[in-house]
Amino acid sequence: MNEELDFIVAGAKEKMEQSLTHLEKELLNIRAGKANPVMLSTVTIDYYGTMTPLSQVANINTPDARTLSVQPWEKSLLADVEKAILIANLGFTPMNNGESVIISIPPLTEERRKELVKLAKSETENTKISIRGFRKEANQEVKKSEAIEDLQKNYEQDIQELTDRFIKDVDLIFQNKEKEILTV
Repeated sequence: MNEELDFIVAGAKEKMEQSLTHLEKELLNIRAGKANPVMLSTVTIDYYGTMTPLSQVANINTPDARTLSVQPWEKSLLADVEKAILIANLGFTPMNNGESVIISIPPLTEERRKELVKLAKSETENTKISIRGFRKEANQEVKKSEAIEDLQKNYEQDIQELTDRFIKDVDLIFQNKEKEILTV
């Protein structure tokens, strides 16, 4: 009987960890004014008839905090890379220097920083909602089990403590991202 309940708690914990990992990935896409190759992760390029992620046809580097350098493995792709970055509508203006594509990252305005914090907050809230949803599912499964009521209450309390810990982690991740975004 306890094995079944342990399995329910372990499943809820795994789903909550996945939510946390998803949040971290989503927050990576929110730029904080510093150049990061992840900024171009959504850019795809037509490579011999197949839409291919930019990172698979070029080296993406950050020579300094405000510059991205994209060096395609085939020079014939330079114009295509430039076009793909423009089409991706990321707010960047790529410059082709004949060897690579250089992207200058404009500094963030105070207004834009506040928008990015709101976006990060929204992602954080969505993660909290999913974690609470996993708590609800786990509690329902515990109630369906044929365990005695005291045991069910103990496991529901364990699930609540797990939920509280993950919500605290989510808040900590948000605070760090907020600090990163608002730091000029």
